[in-house]
Amino acid sequence: MTDSAREFRDPDELRRRAGVRGDPDRDQHFLVDDRVLDRLPDYLPDAVDRSHLLEIGGGTGALTDRLLAAGDRVTVVERDRELAAFVREEFADAVADGTLTVIEGDALGADLPAFTASVSNLPYGVSSEVAFRLLPPGRPLVLMFQAEFADRMVAEPGTSEYGRLSVSTQHYADVEVVERVPPEAFDPQPRVDSAVVRCLPRDPDYEVDDEAFLLRFVKALFTQRRKTVRNAVRNTAHISGLADADAVVEAADEELLSRRPDELPPASFAALAELARETSDVGPGQ
Repeated sequence: MTDSAREFRDPDELRRRAGVRGDPDRDQHFLVDDRVLDRLPDYLPDAVDRSHLLEIGGGTGALTDRLLAAGDRVTVVERDRELAAFVREEFADAVADGTLTVIEGDALGADLPAFTASVSNLPYGVSSEVAFRLLPPGRPLVLMFQAEFADRMVAEPGTSEYGRLSVSTQHYADVEVVERVPPEAFDPQPRVDSAVVRCLPRDPDYEVDDEAFLLRFVKALFTQRRKTVRNAVRNTAHISGLADADAVVEAADEELLSRRPDELPPASFAALAELARETSDVGPGQ
């Protein structure tokens, strides 16, 4: 748990020292609510390995300060050169003793370390791409997203929010929204509410031999979410890479084929994807 006796740096003072105001056009919204910042590390379960925490988008270091108290080592990835340099200077002692590493670079392209857990206030413009870099390694995650995005991650089949994001996320982890955060917690304030999502890795209760094809297959079918699964399989073969969509339809269960993609739980997508691989040659798709 976070060391409650420690006095953390004031987020507004950090921004003043860094000489930055935030820029919505660059997806810069600094989290400045001390109460939210204090809670974020504590959303990691007590049993989680905190020996190497990863933070994507360190900003001026307000969350970094708390992660240094919560874990043994912290790596921060920050794309802004001036902010990366500021965090190195602000936390020079931690850098010197090896408890903090600051990587200047884009989280989508930078080499990420072998982290044990991640707590991050993600840049909202690349939320999906970053999330799907962090989910496959199978580590606990506490991530801040736009509330609408978070709701789609945790959505149940048959709801309007349920889609490709829901299936893909829930393939990797048990996910839940643990806190909703108003715009007033940020400076500058975003135009949308935010939410903190906790992702705890787990093995799915189904077998998948080709994970890349499963995710591509899910993507393809959700381009036809209002069609029946039968028609969606046939209409999206060019996306999923199926050489013989009709063979898949002929082999599949009629009850499943008559449903819509947005009604299928992840296990049903996995079963259908495995059937597709067994009954049709699979290429790279689009």
